[in-house]
Amino acid sequence: MRRLAAVVTAVLLLGLSWVEPFVIRVSATDERPAADGIRTLDVRPDPAGGVRATATIGVPVAPAVLQAVLTDYARWPELFEVRMRLANLEWRDGRAVTDLRIQHALLPGERRLLCESRTLPSGGLLTTLKGGDFKRYQRIWRLTPEGDGSRTRAEFDLVVEVDMIVPDWLMALSLRRELEAHFRLVREKAVELATRER
Repeated sequence: MRRLAAVVTAVLLLGLSWVEPFVIRVSATDERPAADGIRTLDVRPDPAGGVRATATIGVPVAPAVLQAVLTDYARWPELFEVRMRLANLEWRDGRAVTDLRIQHALLPGERRLLCESRTLPSGGLLTTLKGGDFKRYQRIWRLTPEGDGSRTRAEFDLVVEVDMIVPDWLMALSLRRELEAHFRLVREKAVELATRER
């Protein structure tokens, strides 16, 4: 938190309007997954507005198990450290419509995120914005089996823009930390589910 405060203070004092992208990578030649499962994570302001995040994660469960965690919409708030609640969940033509209320340290009050999610035929999940306090929101998880099929390579792509005046670089700083926690929680829930199913 002190580091974030120092960055914000420096930017405000120096009048900078940009911050370099925040990228962590495991070496491209290193095929072993990182201890937390994150192989790559790239979070940066998007030229069209908002923030774009891409990641590759290794999860030690079969794709079907990870898919079950990602599509357990009633428990989505458990996959995030940000305060969030599910106000409503409806099914329309095989698609889940989730009405989430999010409390975030950078945003005053509660933000509404109304999304539609559908599973991808090749494995994964596509979530798109339907309404609320966001200008843009699209999240894609693509899941592919690895090795003997008991592990999953998950590719993640997110574009998000909140309908408020918060600098994109500041959202990128915050989102990076939130995604690291999110991926850890998703991985933990998936391993827990796989262990219960054995």
